[in-house]
Amino acid sequence: MASYTLRNQLLPGDLSQVALLHATIYYEEQGFGMGFETYVMESLVEFYRQYDPQQDKVWIVEGNGRIVGFLLLMHRPNFQAQLRYFILDKAYRGLGIGKKLMQEWMDFYREKGYKGAYLYTTSGLDSAAHLYESMGFQKASEKASEDFGVPLHEIRYELY
Repeated sequence: MASYTLRNQLLPGDLSQVALLHATIYYEEQGFGMGFETYVMESLVEFYRQYDPQQDKVWIVEGNGRIVGFLLLMHRPNFQAQLRYFILDKAYRGLGIGKKLMQEWMDFYREKGYKGAYLYTTSGLDSAAHLYESMGFQKASEKASEDFGVPLHEIRYELY
């Protein structure tokens, strides 16, 4: 079993590693191009610029001296929360880490009294979709897109 540690504090270099992890995994597994990497980088900057540790939280999974997983809760207007950047390196999947991260995300969401939440994902990520649905998220919309260099469906899930 792959060993890992989990932390909730952002450190210098973390956001670049998260962007690299996304770019690498999504290119290798889904064929996503530079548009996706740029989107992740821009949205990580957006997150950091509005980061408030009283309302937002990160979950950073480290293994073998590098970031191998990530998840965050980002506050949005009207007491809404956004689930973003949920990712795990292939070697760390199937070990219950994803479920643990999602449960901790849900606990923080409830603790802070958010009124609803949402996330965006893409087609082809069936195990992630199953995990979101098991936590109460429901598919709210779906649209065809080629924004990331391949034909796919962008899917919005919501939690009420």
